[in-house]
Amino acid sequence: MTAAASRRLCLITGASAGIGAAFARLYADKGYDLALTARRGDRLRALAEEVELRSGAETLCIEADLADPAAVDRILAEVEANGRTVSALVNNAGYGLAGPFDRSPWPDQLAQLQVMLIAVCELTQKTLPAMQAERFGRIVNVASVAGLMPGSVGDTLYAPIKAFLIKFSQGLHLENRDSGVHVSALCPGYTYSEFHDVNASREKLERSLPAWMWMGADEVAAAGYEAVEANRALCVPGAPYKAITALGKLIPDEWALHLMSRRPGFIRG
Repeated sequence: MTAAASRRLCLITGASAGIGAAFARLYADKGYDLALTARRGDRLRALAEEVELRSGAETLCIEADLADPAAVDRILAEVEANGRTVSALVNNAGYGLAGPFDRSPWPDQLAQLQVMLIAVCELTQKTLPAMQAERFGRIVNVASVAGLMPGSVGDTLYAPIKAFLIKFSQGLHLENRDSGVHVSALCPGYTYSEFHDVNASREKLERSLPAWMWMGADEVAAAGYEAVEANRALCVPGAPYKAITALGKLIPDEWALHLMSRRPGFIRG
């Protein structure tokens, strides 16, 4: 990547597959250069080659693990060393831990909090001033339908993190409504990606859930892009999930909890 690049730069975390990779292709097609970060450098480089050939976007691949508290500063230092500033940020990195809360070791849970909550806040806080100065910015925080629903078995830590991201995004949206910076929380439901392969839940979920509950990563990314361009604070892709989340607000909490106890958690992928 050269310092002379004239296109705006979009930084995407968790960009090596799934929704993150879909966002990378989409933002490149929309005229952005890309800074892609994830743990798997080989996957990032393959994606970078693809988007460069497809759209002419310049790409910067930064292999990093957001579970490391020093990762955010290293990522942003590499962006700055290439003479760039972040105009769009997609906080997408995330994963689920299988099983009940008391069966996951605390170091694993701490790493999840670091990746999906602390790093999101830090990246946002450290890239926001340049967006405000430019009077242009786009921030998409990939949350989940889980953050809009009552608690469920297996989502004991994941769902509260996503609920935080929704409230965080809504507050940022209001704070920046006159600054030219758009902020949206993207709340997908079940999405075809590698997410459910990582926590070994795909086979069980595909047996238990109807096809209409699954969305494609490209479809989810497109909905998120449209929402942040329109400066909508919240985006729930897909008519079924819009209906599910609306119903969740209407029925009594006791009923909702009973229903959620009979269903797997609404974890996106």
